[in-house]
Amino acid sequence: MRIAFLEDDTAQADVLKDWLSAAGFSCMHYPDARSFLKEVHRESYDLFILDWELPDHSGIEVLGRIRSQGDWNTPVLFVTQRDSEDDVVHALENGADDYMIKPVSEKLLLARINALLRRNKKNDSESDVLEFGPYRIHTQECSVTVDGEPVDLTEKEYQLALMLFSNVGRLLSRDHLLETIWGVGPGLATRTVDTHISRLRRKLSLTPEHGWRLKAVYHHGYRLEKLRSREPTDNAEA
Repeated sequence: MRIAFLEDDTAQADVLKDWLSAAGFSCMHYPDARSFLKEVHRESYDLFILDWELPDHSGIEVLGRIRSQGDWNTPVLFVTQRDSEDDVVHALENGADDYMIKPVSEKLLLARINALLRRNKKNDSESDVLEFGPYRIHTQECSVTVDGEPVDLTEKEYQLALMLFSNVGRLLSRDHLLETIWGVGPGLATRTVDTHISRLRRKLSLTPEHGWRLKAVYHHGYRLEKLRSREPTDNAEA
């Protein structure tokens, strides 16, 4: 699981990174809102951890930017010194999923993180059959049908299809896909992702002619889009 956290205190950031890494998470630390927002615009993560008081923009402003860009699927946990009831309510009402007041313990922090990730995973797969127009993803059988006809997919192609359809409209980075599906570190064998994307697009007919676009975003990753109307093929696809 990939976690990005925003914390301007270097000492606290080092402690948090050690905790997350020891728990098996892939984590990236950002010391200011500007670098955080720049990176999450082109990368994708399973969870965000935000501090509130920062040197350039507040954590609440960062939360607003995340949610306004349509990223409602990614859980957000605030870890901050601000401890008033009004602050907690304000953060939760503006899209935060949980709120912790510093100082936090390692066990409690990891328990909250795991609870958020479990909740998000359950929401994504609460049904045995996920329906997307003519597409049916059978989560118990790990299979996909199109208009009732089964499609012959490899295990990795199925996992890729499930991840893409569970995040329609969201940009998923190559590194995120590699870590989640292939279990390898970022920056390795990116052609593996590209090859599987190409095969999946062909096997599932994910083309504008069929009302979908599996779009390559240059240097970033891929985004599955549901088109409102029939559109010509985009040159950005690969």
